[in-house]
Amino acid sequence: MRSTLRARAGSAACSLAAAALLAGTASAQVPAVADWRELERCTDFVVPAHRSFALPHRPAGVELATVKATVKVLEETASTTLELELVNHGHAPAEAIVLLPVPDGAAVSGFALEGLNPEATAQLLPRGEARRIYDEIVRRLKDPALLEFAGHALVKSSVFPVPPGGRQRVRLAYDHLLERDGERIDYELPRSESLTANALWSIDVDVASRAGVAMAYSPSHEIVTTRSGPGQVAVRLADASRRNPGTFRLSYLRTQRELTASLFAYPDPRVGGGYFLLMAGMPPLPAGERQRQRREVTVVLDRSGSMAGGKMEQARAAALQVIEGLADGEEFNVVDYSTTVSLFAERPVRKDAATIAQARAYLAALRPNGGTNIHDALVEALRQPHADGTLPLVLFLTDGLPTVRSTSEAVLRELVEKGNVHQRRFFTFGVGGDVNVPLLDRIADATRASATYVLPGEDVELAVEKVYRRLSGPVLADVALQTLAPEGQVDPRRVRDLMPPTLPDLFDGDSLIVLGQYVGEAPLSFRVTGRQRGEPRDYRFELDVKRASTRNAFVPRLWATRQIAYLVDQVRALGVGGDPLRPGVPAGDPRLAELTQEILRLSTEFGILTEYTAFLATDGNRFHDWNGLALRCNAELEQRAVLERTGFVAVAQGANFNERKSKSSVDARNAWNMADGEKLARVEVATVQLAADRCYFQDAGAWLDARLIGQPEPVAAPRVAFGTPQWHQVVDELIADGRQSVFSLRGAVRLEHRGARIELQLSAE
Repeated sequence: MRSTLRARAGSAACSLAAAALLAGTASAQVPAVADWRELERCTDFVVPAHRSFALPHRPAGVELATVKATVKVLEETASTTLELELVNHGHAPAEAIVLLPVPDGAAVSGFALEGLNPEATAQLLPRGEARRIYDEIVRRLKDPALLEFAGHALVKSSVFPVPPGGRQRVRLAYDHLLERDGERIDYELPRSESLTANALWSIDVDVASRAGVAMAYSPSHEIVTTRSGPGQVAVRLADASRRNPGTFRLSYLRTQRELTASLFAYPDPRVGGGYFLLMAGMPPLPAGERQRQRREVTVVLDRSGSMAGGKMEQARAAALQVIEGLADGEEFNVVDYSTTVSLFAERPVRKDAATIAQARAYLAALRPNGGTNIHDALVEALRQPHADGTLPLVLFLTDGLPTVRSTSEAVLRELVEKGNVHQRRFFTFGVGGDVNVPLLDRIADATRASATYVLPGEDVELAVEKVYRRLSGPVLADVALQTLAPEGQVDPRRVRDLMPPTLPDLFDGDSLIVLGQYVGEAPLSFRVTGRQRGEPRDYRFELDVKRASTRNAFVPRLWATRQIAYLVDQVRALGVGGDPLRPGVPAGDPRLAELTQEILRLSTEFGILTEYTAFLATDGNRFHDWNGLALRCNAELEQRAVLERTGFVAVAQGANFNERKSKSSVDARNAWNMADGEKLARVEVATVQLAADRCYFQDAGAWLDARLIGQPEPVAAPRVAFGTPQWHQVVDELIADGRQSVFSLRGAVRLEHRGARIELQLSAE
């Protein structure tokens, strides 16, 4: 890739910009607006953070195929390199103008174009000049979607040629300072909220800090993190998020050894303060200093007749893998069950060469037969003597419904909830579809653990290994969170509706994400307690909510996602009865009606669709008829959450519950799992759009502000036509309110704007 900046003949503006770029400065003087004739020469415009569009009466030929972002973060500075691949679908060489929103104050450090006879022009414009470019394009091209990026600086570059039927690559690099809040450093990569932006992105970020990195977290996209040292973390955009829209946000916490915390806050007067997200973590200690808490692991294996064949072999291999993976001195036991229950040892034994050899022989002798006595298997796992100073973990595996002794879901739930005197963590594994999903979810959730479902054709051993791998090295157990008054005493009134209600243990590499509502504007004082290596620990943080911002709209959305998961689980609990095959809720049960109302309210207000509210994404909804929507939601919840407790439909719901209850990044596409035979298929919704701190539903060919759902339908909302003086006034007001990403939508939108209802035309179409 050649590095070149050559201005086209007759374009003094580009010559000035080229000099500024070569100097690597962001403060160079540039003309206010580029010559519009230069824009009109081009066939296509490409906005890597948005989409491609063409001048009027010209078919679009150049499209953006992929974007690769490579970011180096060192303390409070970031160097971002973007590699864009353009594709020309036309039959002649094409010129394209790339418009790239960048953080205000960025300094371009490099620009390159690869191709035949490369010729590149580039210009760096501060946000005021960028806004004028957007306004000019809106006026001439009738494409207001670019106004979504008002508030950012802009790099404008000319790309020529893009060969016919060929590809052209563009590389641009820029540096900028990052925002800091205490020990939290924030990075942002501007991108559109639009669900129609289909370019495939890859993002890789290397974070380095001499102070150490406690955790790296993205509220906007799923990420995968890898540590190469206490102060170095590599972050990669997860494959599932490569098409997900919205600005990419990444935050990291700096710390040496202790637990460190930070806070995101979103203001909402309706709750008396707002919503908060507390993030906390600690870096791994050097290998020579690690003295983690010892574990006591009990593997509970189903050896009923239905486990015959490959499932039994995989389960046996999984158990052996877990036991052999323990450190010397840690303790283990095996409980196996069918019609009756057997134990490897009367109490957990320490791992050494002798006990491992005995465990291998014991597991090799297991043979599948008989029924499924889940009740007595739970009793034996719960009643084992506990080894002092260890964290007790249980890996509980079953492939069927209980058929021996008590088969009542209510009895089995109560057995674990009231009989877990040693506070064992039950990580449950349901193999196949013939399992009681709400039961396995509840056992896991009530004991600070998680449930996993293994579908036909999937490997039981791999599923167990994946869960067990993250259970290595517990660093903080029995974690609890309290809010303190200024005098130091517990003040339960400052926060409410914490998600999750019970905090999980922290293992090596884990981070803590807690969401909730806060009351008042005074700083929040938190106390986090737990046990580290068996010893009590006490951490205290005072975090300010004065920096609460509507830019943190991800906070209430994540809180609502988790809240919906727990409300749905309460609906599932209404179906607990003596016979898992014949559950039900008494007709007119007020509890179901109350839960339905809250689930529907959260789903519509925050634009969170699930299998129970998917009907909101279809045409024909009467969004002003709240009672009608509630009746439909009530019926969906009763049919799915209450009645479907076993089978692959129930397994899909269990997978969704476990995903939502710990959700830590916004899912703009509203994806969830649905049963597809004996497999799970991923469903996405394109008719609900998140934009800034609002969400919009498609309704009769237009977009409807979720805040208007359930309100009486007006005779006619005032229509604000595209390009009128009133339209430009509303545009300026939306930008001033930080809600300009509404322009990522297309068509018309009916919204509540500064206390009034309007219908805003988003384009001339």
